[in-house]
Amino acid sequence: MNIFITGASGFVGGAAARRLIAAGHVVKAMSRSQRGDATIRALGAVPVRCSLNDVIAEHLAGCATVIHAAAFVEPWGEPDAWDKVNVGGTQRMLLAARRAGVQRFIHIGTEAALVLGQDLIDADESYPLAFGSPYPYCRTKALAEQAVKDANDTRGDFTTIVLRPRFIWGPGDQTLLPIILKTAAAGKWVWINGGRAQTSTTYIDNLVDAIELALTRGSPGQAYFILDEGTRSLREMIEAMAASAQVRLPGMSIPYGLAAVVAWLCEALWRGLSLKGEPPLTRHAAMVMARSCTLRGDKARADLGYVPRVSVAQGLQALAASGQCRKA
Repeated sequence: MNIFITGASGFVGGAAARRLIAAGHVVKAMSRSQRGDATIRALGAVPVRCSLNDVIAEHLAGCATVIHAAAFVEPWGEPDAWDKVNVGGTQRMLLAARRAGVQRFIHIGTEAALVLGQDLIDADESYPLAFGSPYPYCRTKALAEQAVKDANDTRGDFTTIVLRPRFIWGPGDQTLLPIILKTAAAGKWVWINGGRAQTSTTYIDNLVDAIELALTRGSPGQAYFILDEGTRSLREMIEAMAASAQVRLPGMSIPYGLAAVVAWLCEALWRGLSLKGEPPLTRHAAMVMARSCTLRGDKARADLGYVPRVSVAQGLQALAASGQCRKA
């Protein structure tokens, strides 16, 4: 199968590209620079020079499936950055895919698309999307997912599928673990509410298993939570990840109310004074660390045949063995 991937220079897209190439698929990948070209060629994929701002049908020519893994996930940016990439970029990918005759569009979504700032407890895919979320990432991922669902057209031979991982982790992580280790090394790690919030998680290999299944399975226009087995506290999970790097996190904690005020003040200062870099704490980060998010995976099991192949314990062993922790 000929497959086009966005975000192949990143964690999820890169892992998907490696697996699909090993399985015998031909993979083309969006590349925005010479550096991106080199990264994509190292995976064994073919770089296609374009971006989410200018992608057109010709860039996707000959591909039967698109895996859209690119997104703006940074904790800070220009006010319209999330809209431009997550909403506008997804809409342009859908348009290019339709015009190129692509038959299946697999969108890597997120449970964040449901988040207004509340706890999510044992939620399933019937939970409403958070179009009015005060957090730009959450709001724009909700809008992007809806665009993907709306584009599904079985009669026109264009099937869309949304996969929603939560707390993606494992070897190759370019965001979560490096931030944990960097913050700890700077002596700035602080828990919120003691890290007691409960969470579902998604190990990278389990997510790629689901992507492979979605190439041929899944109900058109539907979303699926892709999860590890069980749930655990954020503190248990994050401490275990840090321990795989032989780092022990301090136990200092502050209440969410205080963290929310600090985050609001930080954002106001950075926006008001046009300060460079990102604030030490954002409202979104404070909320994520304070709110529980536990999800149900029944639908993915029934429709995709997805079962988490790698346990959390096995994933932590692989993370420690990968050597990434010593490089972060």
